[in-house]
Amino acid sequence: MPAVFRFAPSPNGYLHLGHVLSALLNAKMAKAAGGRLLLRIEDIDETRCRPEFEAAIYEDLAWLGITFAPPVRKQSEHYDDYRTACIRLDAMGLVYPSFESRAEIAALAVGRDPDGAALYQGNAKSLSPAERIRRIKAGEPFALRLDMAAATKRVGPLTWQESGEGPFGETGLVAADPAAWGDVILARKETPTSYHLAVVVDDAAQGVTDVVRGRDLFHATGVHRLLQALLGLPEPRYHHHLLILDNAGRKLSKSTLATGLRELRAGGATPADIRKAVGLD
Repeated sequence: MPAVFRFAPSPNGYLHLGHVLSALLNAKMAKAAGGRLLLRIEDIDETRCRPEFEAAIYEDLAWLGITFAPPVRKQSEHYDDYRTACIRLDAMGLVYPSFESRAEIAALAVGRDPDGAALYQGNAKSLSPAERIRRIKAGEPFALRLDMAAATKRVGPLTWQESGEGPFGETGLVAADPAAWGDVILARKETPTSYHLAVVVDDAAQGVTDVVRGRDLFHATGVHRLLQALLGLPEPRYHHHLLILDNAGRKLSKSTLATGLRELRAGGATPADIRKAVGLD
């Protein structure tokens, strides 16, 4: 089958050089493979995503000379797909609601996930079905979590094929470690999905064969491989690329105007200048 790549930005700010590197690298690899490049708009964060940022994504990518095969997939238009996936996991006995606030979770934490967030150590898994239903019907905020111990036991060891590199040079056949993330959130009361669940469902729905993204998402691949295995979804090939860092050695932020594509364009930069700036001249 022809290779299918995707670029998946969130319209919660303007693109910076880190996004540009990922978009250009996806386009380059898709062309080299004789494949297709798709665009996905990851807009499940309805409090931060705005139409003007989405419009700017299309404009900036066109200015860079990057074209995509239609249609564009917008996550906000596919909530039913994510609900269906979550229902399937629940039917396996792998989903439970938790009710603690972020502050309560942080106070209970005795470890952190690969992103540095507090691992969930609450007691929600031990609540009776009746108590869970009572609290949900009472309108309490809740998050739907994956029972990681039960999920990993169900599928056994997992791997993925990596053509890029992880933070410590990991490449080739990589052993997945989804348990490092604890009982990850799959959905919330106000949002029927999470990044982890949505990205797995979307990649399968779009027929993505090659996932090319920043190295900051390397460890998250363990969770994605687990969800793919549980849901019976295809396993893409993965390529995690270097991140562009700021002068302090931190990952670029959409608030960093010095590396914002809009600001660089306004300052007279050309597409060739941008390609050179991200190391793809």
